[in-house]
Amino acid sequence: MKNSIVTGLTFPGVVFTIFFILNLVLWAKGSSGAIPFLSLLGLMALWLCISLPLSLFGGYFAFKKASIENPVRTNQIPRPIPQAPWYMHPVFTVLLGGILPFGAVFIELVFILASIWQQEVYYLFSFLFLVFLILIITCAEITIVMCYFQLCSEDYHWWWRSFLTAGASAFYVFLYSGYYFFSKLAISGAAAYVLYFGYTVIMSLGMFVLTGTIGFYACFYFVRRIYAELKLE
Repeated sequence: MKNSIVTGLTFPGVVFTIFFILNLVLWAKGSSGAIPFLSLLGLMALWLCISLPLSLFGGYFAFKKASIENPVRTNQIPRPIPQAPWYMHPVFTVLLGGILPFGAVFIELVFILASIWQQEVYYLFSFLFLVFLILIITCAEITIVMCYFQLCSEDYHWWWRSFLTAGASAFYVFLYSGYYFFSKLAISGAAAYVLYFGYTVIMSLGMFVLTGTIGFYACFYFVRRIYAELKLE
């Protein structure tokens, strides 16, 4: 129940809060792009009355299903983790792992930002889908490689690190978006800063959740597969 509530509230709540603040800025500036207050209430009603109950509904059926069993017997006493070399430090591996997924979407990101902020027409949707597939494959591969090195170092705390390794690509997306703002756009004013970086944070958070989920599921399948093979031997 706790997981279902957190799933239904955390990410949508953060996005809605940022979006509401950005809408307040548009209201203060008298912009025609501001969303009416009743429309915001409608979005909140869709979130709290449909999205959240569906999350709880799915969590209920997930709880009724049989739990996932480990492919091998595990020791109930946690083993001490030896001191890892500097290049296996979590911060270093996470930041290193996020570079390749970002490099896979870098060129496409330039066109997307140009279409959003410079009113350029974007029409390469088939190529965008291909880049999305490349992003999925890259996130899975780099996370599995980092997870393998981590397991070789006898560090079995791979769950959150696998999520952060692939999700770190969103950090580089945010950094490049900041560079794009100061180098490509001629925008001034505090409101413009707030709007640009507010929407950039929403975009980066979405990519963080997406790529992190891909990385975790890839490592989850990889770890279960290799230990299942050990069981056969």
